[in-house]
Amino acid sequence: MKVLSVISAICLVVLGSSWAAGQTARGNPREGQAVYEKNCLRCHGNKLDGNGPDSQDLIVRPANLQSLMSRSKTDWELLIAISNGVLFSPMHSFRGKLTDQQMLDVLSYIRTIAPLDVVS
Repeated sequence: MKVLSVISAICLVVLGSSWAAGQTARGNPREGQAVYEKNCLRCHGNKLDGNGPDSQDLIVRPANLQSLMSRSKTDWELLIAISNGVLFSPMHSFRGKLTDQQMLDVLSYIRTIAPLDVVS
């Protein structure tokens, strides 16, 4: 029984510390801008408004990252969309194409241009 308590305590510390690290991990907006321009700009545009040069050819329009709807999403929700893509849309997964750090950098760049808007 004592072994189970020790294992539970270790698991709690490991999971808690990874959660805390995930909450404080920040990207570099300057690096994120370069990654965004290479991978995202063609659909989401210079102004992050969903009006990139390729957006006109898409049946489902790219997200307007300046919109209240996008700005009210949590960082976690945006990272999931970047990492896994968005079902039934042209937003494909960047998992395996970008590193975790690059995805955090892009998120940081997006938040610099279109900050989180907490809806009351």
